[in-house]
Amino acid sequence: MDLQSAQFQEVLSSVFSDETALFRSPDEPDAGDVVTIRLRMKKGVPAAVYLLLGPAEAEIPMRLARTDAVFDWFEAQLLCGAETVFYSFLIRWQEVLIHYKRSGAAVQESLAFPDEAHAFRIIPGFHAPDWARGAVQYQIFTDRFCNGDARNDVRPAEYVYAGEAVQHAPGWDAPPRIGDFRCFYGGDLQGVEQKLDYLQGLGVEVLYFNPLFVSPSSHKYDTQDYDHIDPHFAPLAKDGDYAVRSTDAENLAAADAYFAQLCQSLHSRGMKLILDGVFNHCGSFHRWMDREGLYRDALRPGAFGNANSPYRGYFNFQGAEDYEAWWGVETLPKLNYENSGALCEEIFRIAEKWASPPYCIDGWRLDVGADLGHSREYNHRFWKEFRRRVKAVNPQILILSEHYGDPGEWLRGDEWDSVMNYDAFMEPLTFFLTGMEKHSDFRRDDLKNNGPAFFYTMRQAMSRLPTGALQCAMNQLSNHDHSRFLTRTNGRVGRLDSAGSAAAGEGVDKSVLRLAVLVQMTWPGAPTIYYGDEAGQVGWTDPDNRRTYPWGREDTDLIALHRALIALRRRLPLLRQGSMQPVCAGHGFIAYARFDKSGMAVIACNNLDAPQALTLPLRDVGLPNGTALRRVFATDEGGFTEKELPAGRVHGGMLWLTLPAHSACILLPEQA
Repeated sequence: MDLQSAQFQEVLSSVFSDETALFRSPDEPDAGDVVTIRLRMKKGVPAAVYLLLGPAEAEIPMRLARTDAVFDWFEAQLLCGAETVFYSFLIRWQEVLIHYKRSGAAVQESLAFPDEAHAFRIIPGFHAPDWARGAVQYQIFTDRFCNGDARNDVRPAEYVYAGEAVQHAPGWDAPPRIGDFRCFYGGDLQGVEQKLDYLQGLGVEVLYFNPLFVSPSSHKYDTQDYDHIDPHFAPLAKDGDYAVRSTDAENLAAADAYFAQLCQSLHSRGMKLILDGVFNHCGSFHRWMDREGLYRDALRPGAFGNANSPYRGYFNFQGAEDYEAWWGVETLPKLNYENSGALCEEIFRIAEKWASPPYCIDGWRLDVGADLGHSREYNHRFWKEFRRRVKAVNPQILILSEHYGDPGEWLRGDEWDSVMNYDAFMEPLTFFLTGMEKHSDFRRDDLKNNGPAFFYTMRQAMSRLPTGALQCAMNQLSNHDHSRFLTRTNGRVGRLDSAGSAAAGEGVDKSVLRLAVLVQMTWPGAPTIYYGDEAGQVGWTDPDNRRTYPWGREDTDLIALHRALIALRRRLPLLRQGSMQPVCAGHGFIAYARFDKSGMAVIACNNLDAPQALTLPLRDVGLPNGTALRRVFATDEGGFTEKELPAGRVHGGMLWLTLPAHSACILLPEQA
């Protein structure tokens, strides 16, 4: 058989299965369930199809269950036990072996089960939270979002942190400077509450807050008190110096009460909220360490300089005042869980507290989750117990971690639910559209406009995530750790200290941002907007990415784009939990389909600065000849449109489509 022939390639590209309900039922089974697994391929191919179970490589014949206008559908059933099942598919066609796994179909000379990272998997009893699947999220860096009450603002020189007095920004629109962690703009929870109508009107379903607990920095990844919301974010009950503001019982109670009220307000709107849990390290201001002598508790003194402190075992000291710190940053003492069962219980108690009434948070985002502890073995043991404890309080709570690289060992159903999706979203998309690394630290011109590399990287990374985890993963274009996406569109390598603040907004291309947003809102996962991105904010990486929301200076066209795409996403449930199948890719273009039993959408993007004529092989996704498609949404260099127009008919398995420069469109079959 000629493996390069059009006939063979047509068969190869027609093979498809995934872990969604269309191809597996139940899609997230429990032990004892009978699971039906399906695969589809081109109709009428005289092939034998097998379900391949690994690593023993057992072959289960699949029966032809039904046929439609384009595909034959094959099925097999298996009884789900208590252990994870890894599987793939084997197609024997004449003398050819086609092996299909999550990363795609390939011809093999001999039978070999894939690396488990790229196999399909059944994890008995793992159920991703329903509300989080495909939910539109919005990340708020509270100090920079909206100042709703100036009375709680950090005052200039209110205290000294890391050797220098803290500052209040000279104005809301003043750009961040080096040393930004000591600079405060006054954003607070009152400001968030005042903007809830705006956020809900945008279509946001979930708020993800950067840390809210008491902390001396503006970023608050140096927790001073896990048990309380920072009073600088809420109405003050009693004013005074920093010690009064941040440790007085009345102020702490008032801040917690206001947060509880905000939680209830969000829930009454049908919205959810996720808190940032920084449990790998705390801050040097924390009462457990009390390096600054803020608490001066005679009965339970902090561990700094005190070998008799009850908290001494919470840290790894090499001397009276020499302790292990995360990345050597002395304001971030690393927590020594292996040495203290009491510390573990404290963190579990804290996680349970905020998941319980009157707060009932809906998720924990775990900061540097893989770094916690001093061994991988202990790390897994801790997160297993963390999951057990918080899921007992709320089975639908989301446990999502910051992670770079392969997260597979934490996504086995007994630790995390999902991750911030760098490898399977942010990084491949930014390279394809801009050529830039996500911090704007270097360029990869070989990856810019490289459609095949985009799909290859995406599918490899996506195959490492169980589909439930993938559907809940935070798909971000920007966040507090990376440059703003709009800045990346200028193609310039730089940071605040090397390029300067103004350069972040020079030469940016909003048409490329529009392409990115359209992909974000049509890709599997939970599209997560970093505050201000929807309003046209720019910025280099940390600290410049933490500019304030530009109230009064918003790009209203970009906001309208986000609102319209989110509304379309809500109208088409297949964009939340449907399958995703690449259609084609080339220089400067990608096309893919999203589908479920209710219908299909086809998305096509042209990132070149000139029009492209595309030929889309829509037979591969099941659209028969004669199918008419209509365009329901489009972006281009001038903006976006929701005007519906005919897009053509499938002929010979193909749809011919011309896309303007820097444009994208969403197509629906007429029957949809």
